[in-house]
Amino acid sequence: MKKKLLILIAHYNYPDGLEASLRSIEEDFQVDILVVDDGSNEALDEERFRNIFKSGDIYFDHLPTNQGVGVAANRALELAQGMNYELLGRMDCGDLCYKGKYKKQLQYLSENLDVKLLGTWARVVDEKGKFLHMLKFPTDYEEIKKKMYLNSMFLNPSVVFYAEIIHTVGNYPYKYRRASQDYAFFFNVIKHFKAENLPEVLMDYVVESHSISTTKRKLQVKNRLLVIQENFYLGVYPIIGWLRSAVLYFFPRSATTFLKKKFRK
Repeated sequence: MKKKLLILIAHYNYPDGLEASLRSIEEDFQVDILVVDDGSNEALDEERFRNIFKSGDIYFDHLPTNQGVGVAANRALELAQGMNYELLGRMDCGDLCYKGKYKKQLQYLSENLDVKLLGTWARVVDEKGKFLHMLKFPTDYEEIKKKMYLNSMFLNPSVVFYAEIIHTVGNYPYKYRRASQDYAFFFNVIKHFKAENLPEVLMDYVVESHSISTTKRKLQVKNRLLVIQENFYLGVYPIIGWLRSAVLYFFPRSATTFLKKKFRK
């Protein structure tokens, strides 16, 4: 019999964030964790984290050198496929789940068997916990497929999906391992499977000064343009999406965050 849910976490030099994320998981059923350390400068104290996390089992794997979150995430997916779980989730160090997040997602999936990947809405905060804006993505699959060309319609650390879809869509595309690997992955998913978002804010997503969206913004937008080109067809959304990303390439993260604060209260 398959085990139910395994959450995959890529970690690099951020044990405090990992601890906060683990402590935020509060469910009335077992949730297991797989942490892949991406060659951190100091080894994780595995026993300490096992004592912290009481909601299920926690497993660790270690890459010998820092290779980027895309490589660490793919390592987690590869390991997970041999661990006999029905459902997989993603989470980033520092992000916080609300109580019962996974129960609500699993309940929805059990009632909607055609949905193979399910994200949630989120509250975006800075490193000090100050509210910045809300992330409320479309919930309808057909709308998601159109608007994916404008931006990712899923928050990567919010999603839960059936492990079996990996056999069809593959892992995170290796060529985008340094940035936008989740964007490319979600495009592959929606080509083959119905995917939705639960219309409820179920986590705090932390915008950090050392995140890829901040430190590798130009690479992220450049890769997003490449992903759009790979999935391009002659239509309104692909054209607008490509132009939008081309414009964003020249805007700093601070400018887009300011605009989001103004229009996404």
